[in-house]
Amino acid sequence: MTDRIREKLQILADAAKYDVSCSSSGSDRKNKDKGLGNTGSGICHSYTEDGRCVSLLKILFSNVCIYDCSYCVSRRSNDVKRAAFTVQEVVDLTINFYRRNYIEGLFLSSGIFKSADYTMERMLQVVKKLRLEENFNGYIHLKTIPGASPELITEAGLYADRMSINLEMPTEAGLKQFAPEKSHAEVQKDLGIVRDRLIQFKDERKLIRSVPKFVPAGQTTQMVVGASNETDYDVMMMADQHYKDYKLKRVYYSGYIPINDQDKALPAIGSAPPLLRENRLYQSDWLMRFYGFAANEIVNPQFPNLDLEVDPKLSWALRHPEYFPVDINRADYQMILRIPGIGVRSAKKIIQARRFGPLRADQLKKMGVAYSRAQHFMFCIDTPAYKKELHPTQVRQQILQSGQSKYTKQLSPQLGFGF
Repeated sequence: MTDRIREKLQILADAAKYDVSCSSSGSDRKNKDKGLGNTGSGICHSYTEDGRCVSLLKILFSNVCIYDCSYCVSRRSNDVKRAAFTVQEVVDLTINFYRRNYIEGLFLSSGIFKSADYTMERMLQVVKKLRLEENFNGYIHLKTIPGASPELITEAGLYADRMSINLEMPTEAGLKQFAPEKSHAEVQKDLGIVRDRLIQFKDERKLIRSVPKFVPAGQTTQMVVGASNETDYDVMMMADQHYKDYKLKRVYYSGYIPINDQDKALPAIGSAPPLLRENRLYQSDWLMRFYGFAANEIVNPQFPNLDLEVDPKLSWALRHPEYFPVDINRADYQMILRIPGIGVRSAKKIIQARRFGPLRADQLKKMGVAYSRAQHFMFCIDTPAYKKELHPTQVRQQILQSGQSKYTKQLSPQLGFGF
């Protein structure tokens, strides 16, 4: 590797670190014709569904950008070193790093230089060369460039495993304030293109066996939180809308990292990223996707911000004592899922096990139930009668005093939560 390539890599890999939407579980591209790589169950410096940490080359094609988004390190007004790879340099880096077992795939994004189509075309050339010339079958996550033509986006989807495009800000007002050259409508148009093509290819596959794969790991988006004065209600409503309207695989929440001391409307450079808030948003997202919660159950106009002291599932339970305590031997699966301390796996085990007889506390503990939390919200056959009543204020105090509310702080938002 030449000194110039090494310098480019240092600049463009550092600039890419602010994009967190690089989880890859969901693709099943297999090695064929003695090619290079195999997607497997997931790629990235992230976590797969089974908890493995995996790696990929995560870079920008260029950090030159025609936009001036206040929260972005690559904004055109920022005085930073600029660099750009050639198409062949990205291809060579990916192949050489893969051969040395440094990476398992590629995450490629870019600043927008010259125009959206010009940038998207260069990135498309990279993935086409990897697939067609290098016979590379590893994972590729490609960022969609906002405003690129539908033809380029569609062709890119034939070679990428996952595509994503960032909403940037949770509200249109925040976007207008900090990125006036961008709009949610433009991003939604591109999300719609990929969604419609996914539906089209799925329908064609029912009739034609040889239909090519199109973005097999789906598409994602990302929002920056903490840069403007949006509420958690604003964030979750936006996420919920896009899950429903665009069939997204994931929405990522990136706590704003202070990088701009010129715009006084942004959080100060000395302030810390809102990591706990980010974690609570990921937990809320998990509740919507796997626990059957509606977004307006977690947050609403009367309760617009998440409780940072306790996780959102526990917060919901404490606000709704009328549903508790739950009879673990009679409640349905969806209600069992709402008991704090019981996760998806434990709930399924409970439904299966109680077919053979009433469940006791010691049996629940063996199933992986966090009984120290769950005991306040449920009762089983051997629960004393005096415990069959929920006192939300007392329960909250007990949990906070025992430090149990901190149990999720060390968990990665890429992993499942045993709420």
